Amino acid sequence: MEKLFKLSAHGTDVKTEVIAGTTTFLSMVYILAVNPSILSAAGMDSAAIFTATAVSAFFASILMGILANYPVALASGMGLNAYFAYTVCGELYKMGVTSPYKIALAAVLTEGIIFILLSLCNFREKLVNDVPENLKYGITAGIGLFIAIVGLKGAGIVAGSQATLVDLGQVSTPPFVLAMIGLIIVAVLHHFNVKGYILIGILSTWILGMICQATGLYHVDAEAGMFSLFPHISKESFIPAAPTLFAFDFEWIGSNLINFMVIVFSFLFVDLFDTVGTLIGVAERANLLDEKGHLPNAKGALLSDALGTVLGACLGTSTVTSYVESSAGVANGGRTGLTAITTGVLFLISLFLAPIFLAIPSFATTPALVWVGLLMMSSVKHMSFEKDVADTFGGFMAIIMMPFTYSIANGIMFGILSWVILKILSGKLSHIPPVMWIAAILFIIRLYTLA
Repeated sequence: MEKLFKLSAHGTDVKTEVIAGTTTFLSMVYILAVNPSILSAAGMDSAAIFTATAVSAFFASILMGILANYPVALASGMGLNAYFAYTVCGELYKMGVTSPYKIALAAVLTEGIIFILLSLCNFREKLVNDVPENLKYGITAGIGLFIAIVGLKGAGIVAGSQATLVDLGQVSTPPFVLAMIGLIIVAVLHHFNVKGYILIGILSTWILGMICQATGLYHVDAEAGMFSLFPHISKESFIPAAPTLFAFDFEWIGSNLINFMVIVFSFLFVDLFDTVGTLIGVAERANLLDEKGHLPNAKGALLSDALGTVLGACLGTSTVTSYVESSAGVANGGRTGLTAITTGVLFLISLFLAPIFLAIPSFATTPALVWVGLLMMSSVKHMSFEKDVADTFGGFMAIIMMPFTYSIANGIMFGILSWVILKILSGKLSHIPPVMWIAAILFIIRLYTLA
């Protein structure tokens, strides 16, 4: 252990690392309940998604521990899974594609392969540095709002309206009431620094729901989307379901290359800043950055992320990325890859608890989605609203277009296009880096195809 992880050099020991890894697991295990709930909206099997989520998290976290020796765990990313299910698959379904998730998985696979190449040639960091800070923060904040509205919609707190587009849902329904109670529970637990507070919030909301069902306050009505909240437990139910292996559709891509490129680029763009930002943030909290503020072993960390994404696509889940919840483990003393490996092993063990996680209803995951949205929305405080108009308006467009058009890709598209156009009109062409020109051209073509 000492030779592999250099524990003494990092001022830690095996016990501390294992405890830290367990803390990280408790902080991010909510993804095992949330990911099947979100991706099943794209027509995928919930049990297969659960298996794919757990296995890819195990694989990627182990790689992070070995290749980078960082206390950073990975799993299917929040925001990216919503983009996968509601934007990519939603738009493809409207175009008449019967199994849109197969095209989305092909896009995730392509993104992962591109990331492997970018990680090996050190080009990934340059891409991040070339994108304006306001756009990075605006995109993160916009994704936070998008995730929040997805969560609110899942509990019926936000409902559609012909008169006002959106409206308050029926406040007397059990999902509405229970989700709001769960959100208060999460907020209180966070205030008192309770480990695994998001998971506890989910489980508390679910348990309250089961009590309501047992007492007759919650009525099972499958046609109305009110399913039984009690897990179906049997000997067979604890055997992990087979994942949907290599469910790719490459045939559609040939005749829709531009649309596919935009999908891949959007996955690439969001994952790019999410991963690097998380790695730098967690590493800074763990005092792992060098004297120049750079990330040592960045190549190994980025490669772990990319390989995890490729495996996740092959297993049938959305983009795998580094989790900011890893900072919970760091706060508990995690300093090496043993923390990440501990988290990965716990994800593997959780494979045999599928009946419990899969029985958790969507309204019980609403507190997690809304709270993660809050955490992501906090990046808006780093934005500048008083300097360059392109930076200000581009970041703002990224924020508002995601929730208001119910599309992460649209937010990225309008944010980048606004930034580039305003730079041109203000006579600052030399300030536009190559990556922004490429992005703008891709999104102009995308707008043309939409028109």
